[in-house]
Amino acid sequence: MSADIAICGLGPAGRALAHRCLARGMTVLVVDPNPRRVWRATYAAWSDELPAWLDGSVVAATVARPRAHGLREHSIPRAYSVLDTTRLQQSLDLTGATVVPGRAVALDRRTVTLDSGRVLRAGRVVDARGLRRRPGRAEQTAYGLKLTRDTTSEPALFMDWRPDNGAVPGATPSFLYAVPLGADAVLYEETCLVGAPALTQGELARRLHHRLRARHIATAGDEPVERVRFPVAGGRPGAGRFGAAGGYLHPATGYSVAAALAAAESVAAGGSGWTTAARAVHRLRQAGLRALLALPPTEIPRFFDAFFDLDIELQRAYLSRRDDPIGMLTAMSGLFFGLPAPVRTRLAAATLGLRPISLRGSGSVIME
Repeated sequence: MSADIAICGLGPAGRALAHRCLARGMTVLVVDPNPRRVWRATYAAWSDELPAWLDGSVVAATVARPRAHGLREHSIPRAYSVLDTTRLQQSLDLTGATVVPGRAVALDRRTVTLDSGRVLRAGRVVDARGLRRRPGRAEQTAYGLKLTRDTTSEPALFMDWRPDNGAVPGATPSFLYAVPLGADAVLYEETCLVGAPALTQGELARRLHHRLRARHIATAGDEPVERVRFPVAGGRPGAGRFGAAGGYLHPATGYSVAAALAAAESVAAGGSGWTTAARAVHRLRQAGLRALLALPPTEIPRFFDAFFDLDIELQRAYLSRRDDPIGMLTAMSGLFFGLPAPVRTRLAAATLGLRPISLRGSGSVIME
C-alpha cells in the first residue's frame, strides 16, 4: 500500500496534518492503534494562534482578558479561546484518507512497519505519535473538575499561583487554571507545570478541593473529572516528525495543539516547519525552561509577575511565535531584568546550563 504521505498518530497534530494534506488533494495514509478513539482532553489556545482554515464552530468559549495571579493580579490583554473537543475532532475530517488500524514500530523516510509485520510505503512519512512517558522524563500533571457555571462567579484564570491550595510551604508548587467550557460549564484544574516526578493526581485533587473550599465554591461530588499527564520533554525537531514528537510542545507551558494547527498547512505543502529561526526559538525556550526550573518554590509567583508585566507583544513572542528569535530574546531579557538580583544570578547560571546552585533534594523549583 502506498500514498503521497503516511502519518502515524491520530491525535490533534496528526489529524490536523492529514486533514490539510487531503485539502491539497494528496493521497493520505493514517496509522493509529485506535483510530476511532474519542478525544477527551480540554484544548485551548490564544485566539490569535488559531489558523484561518479552522472551522470557527470549534471554539466553545472566548475570554477577552483572562487573568493571572503571582503575588499580584494581572489582566492579560489577549483573547483566549477554549475549544470544543468533539467539534474539533469532527472538523478535522479525514474523508478520503486510508485509515490503517495498527501500531507503527519502525519508521523511515519512505516506509512504516506495523507490529503485524505489514509494511506501508509513501512519498513521505511523518511521526505524529506524541511523546512517550519514560523514567526521569519531566511531565505535566493536572486534576480538574467540570462545574456548572451557576456555582461560581470566578473570572477566567490562565494561571493562579495564590497559596490557598493547602500545599505545604516549600513543596512543589501548583497553580489553578479556570476557564469556561461553554455557556454551562467551567473547568477548574490544579496543575503541576512540570516535574520529575510531577505531582500525583491524588495530591493535585487534594489541593484543588482545598482551594475550592477556600473560595467558597461548592462541589456536589459527582462532577466530571479531567486528569492530565504527559511528558513535556523529548520532542526532536525534524522534517519527519510533527506535533509533540517533533518539538512543537512549548517547554514552559506544555501547549502544542495550537502550534501544530498553525503549522499544519505549511507542513502539508512540503515544508519542514523548522526554519533556522524556529530552531533558534526552540533552543531559547529550552534555556528558558532550565531557568524556570532553577527557581525555588517561593520565587515562582514573582517570576510570573515579572512575565505578565511584560508588554503583550513580548508575551506573545515568548508563548506563541515559533520564528521570532529577536522577540524571544527581548522577552527573556525583559523578564530577567524585572527580577531581583539574587534571582537573576540563579537564572543566568541555569540558562547557560551551568552547574545547579541548589542541593539535590532541596525542593528547588517545580523540578529537581
